[in-house]
Amino acid sequence: MLAKRIIPCLDVKNGTTVKGVNFINFRNAGDPVELGRQYSDAGADELVYLDITASHEGRKTFVDLVRRVAANVNIPFTVGGGISCVADVDTLLNAGADKITINSSAIRNPQLISDIANRFGSQVCVVAIDAYQDNGNWECYLNGGRIPSGLNLFEWAHQAQERGAGEILFTSMNHDGVKTGFATTALKMLSQNLTIPIIASGGAGTYSHFYDVFANAGVDAALAASIFHFKEIEINLLKDYLVKNGITIRQ
Repeated sequence: MLAKRIIPCLDVKNGTTVKGVNFINFRNAGDPVELGRQYSDAGADELVYLDITASHEGRKTFVDLVRRVAANVNIPFTVGGGISCVADVDTLLNAGADKITINSSAIRNPQLISDIANRFGSQVCVVAIDAYQDNGNWECYLNGGRIPSGLNLFEWAHQAQERGAGEILFTSMNHDGVKTGFATTALKMLSQNLTIPIIASGGAGTYSHFYDVFANAGVDAALAASIFHFKEIEINLLKDYLVKNGITIRQ
């Protein structure tokens, strides 16, 4: 069994880390570079940095921040927000990012997934999916959860895999920031139907939530934000808990 990964996510707005609930009501969580360095020192396996208003505001993502993160953090990190072409990816990788994640731009132009995978390798391309469940249907959203796409979560995830995505980062908008547990049922369906790694996002609130999503949904990584930012859960203690409960985790 591959070791599971713990990934803090840093949503960045106007140069500051923020965290909301259900994609709204954001509050300040600190400096993104300093937080990243702390997570690296604490044993995080990877980091994800998302410029959460780049697509909505129609601008490019934060290259200067990527350079500063690369200079201060010694674990792999993924960058997303406002990436719309292969040239954007080239710029971010040259600035020090290890992987990129695309969401709205991939839905609008699915060929972009293939273009990135063919140019840089599938391992570089993480397709992020924000989906909301209503009456049993999981619908994908664009622009940071603002615009419904009409796409079904499972159909779109499968298409993304076929086009060359190396990983799927699925965030349940229903569960985001409410700390009641991950969308385990949907995540299990993704894990069973796809062959590429699945990163769970949205809903982490306790140690047991991480155990549940690894043991029962079969995901490869679990991502969280506020519980790490506000020190409700310490990464080293979380890893100790998971190991003691039989989960193979990176050390």
